[in-house]
Amino acid sequence: MVRRDIHAGFLLNIQNIIVIANLILLMAKSKERKMEKIPMTIEGHKKLSEEFSRRTSIDRPAIIAAISEARAHGDLSENAEYHAAKEQQSLNEGRIKELESLLALAEIIDVSKLSGPKIKFGATVTIMDEETEEEKTWQIVGDPESDAEAGKISISSPIARALISKEEGDFIEVRTPGGIRSYEIIKVKYI
Repeated sequence: MVRRDIHAGFLLNIQNIIVIANLILLMAKSKERKMEKIPMTIEGHKKLSEEFSRRTSIDRPAIIAAISEARAHGDLSENAEYHAAKEQQSLNEGRIKELESLLALAEIIDVSKLSGPKIKFGATVTIMDEETEEEKTWQIVGDPESDAEAGKISISSPIARALISKEEGDFIEVRTPGGIRSYEIIKVKYI
């Protein structure tokens, strides 16, 4: 009787170990999927690297000095300078961690080495709104480096997704908050 209980308990432990091992494998696979490379231009990678360097070598020491100075003022519970400096430190460290991840996952693409008639990541595309005949020029870049005011749109934006694999002379339709817009592709270049 005792042997059966020990044997049953042993099998139960092995089953638990197998279930836990399978869970660990599933978690590892989901992490692998999340750790996909992030496409980025050389220019975008350089800007993020410069920001990372500035935040770690200039901003971080300045914030630490501000915290030390505020600490010297006495009672921390009512010290607004101390709390503001700690908040600034938290924001800076959060951005540093984000930049570390972005830079580690970056797949740097040299746009100047790309060519061809089809639009792909890194292309600079001139389009014309069919309704207003207004021309706009956009470069398709990675998510972290997008800046619409600077003419850089994210590869995951609706307009960039519509442009991918198209050529000069093609027409695209893009769903916008104001409705569906139609554009003609005027020019594609890689610079």
